[in-house]
Amino acid sequence: MRRLAYAALVVLAAATLVSGPESATAATPVSAPAAGLDYLPGAQHVFVINLENKGYDSTWGPQSAAPYLSTTLRSQGVLLNQYYGTAHNSQPNYVAQISGQGPNPQMQADCQTYSPFTGAGTAAQGQAVGDGCVFPANVPTVAGQLTAAGKTWKGYMEDMGTPCRHPALGAVDDTQKAKAGDQYAARHNPFVYFAGISGSPDCAQNDVDLASLKTDLASAASTPNLSMITPNLCHDGHDAPCVDGQPGGLAGADEWLKQWVPAITSSPAFRQDGVLVITFDESDGPQSDATACCGETAGPNTPEPGITGPGGGRVGALVISPFIKGGTWSTTPYNHYSLLGSIEDTFGLPYLGYAGAPGLNRFGLDVYNAGV
Repeated sequence: MRRLAYAALVVLAAATLVSGPESATAATPVSAPAAGLDYLPGAQHVFVINLENKGYDSTWGPQSAAPYLSTTLRSQGVLLNQYYGTAHNSQPNYVAQISGQGPNPQMQADCQTYSPFTGAGTAAQGQAVGDGCVFPANVPTVAGQLTAAGKTWKGYMEDMGTPCRHPALGAVDDTQKAKAGDQYAARHNPFVYFAGISGSPDCAQNDVDLASLKTDLASAASTPNLSMITPNLCHDGHDAPCVDGQPGGLAGADEWLKQWVPAITSSPAFRQDGVLVITFDESDGPQSDATACCGETAGPNTPEPGITGPGGGRVGALVISPFIKGGTWSTTPYNHYSLLGSIEDTFGLPYLGYAGAPGLNRFGLDVYNAGV
């Protein structure tokens, strides 16, 4: 009966917001989370690790070059085998996870220039209409939502060094290619694409180098409610071989996970009430391995890319938590907007952008299945 109630809630989840061209580019939350989400287990610490450019079969199939992820960690969590990226190239997928905004042409080109967004109003589901990379301060993010709710967030970016590092506004992005000793990619750091964050002291305080994570994991009190974790261009599977001679690819990502995942899962915050999501931004495999790959339109886009039309391809996601049975499956269709909506459900926040799309699935008893 609870499953039926959940399904009904998903279908009735949110209303759309439509405003005309005269509106500012603000993308106000489209709805509050549905009432009566009593299946939520009470998680208070969510960790998201994003890897790069691998299709579902490459990662999770029997010939995977990442056995720690596909076998060892797989046995500890629930595999979402119908989880999709929302766009090509990388940058709009990260932006989707924290804002619910769809891609525009410059984002689809991976924001080669750190250009300001030029808007022409808002469209359904709070979508900012226009083109460019750095959204104005009135386009909201889950980071701002958490701060307003008295909760905490951090982005942990490997090799970033200086907190909140990004190119100068209007400058060519010099982090597009890895350098020896510096394999940070600004396009994999979504927080610096929102002026409401990058122009705030919160950015230097909360958008930090990955090295800070182990210190923050020492206690539940010092662990943020939301941690978005991005390896460098070698350790996220993007480059192969890497500029420093490491093999990179899935094998390199697997070695990185061996170091960092146990640090997370053994932490007081995770053991108390944590949820860890490991996924990929998009697929880069052959068409058979990248279902619904490529060809998505610029925003306003479909609210269910990958699920109902072109998007970033099928990548899969693994969710590990004390609230989840290991070695289980979910065949429910999800995408990066679903992840944002699920984070907002966890913390009782309104849905942003396409996270509030009617009919979009958000994590339910198929994911939080320990008591089922």
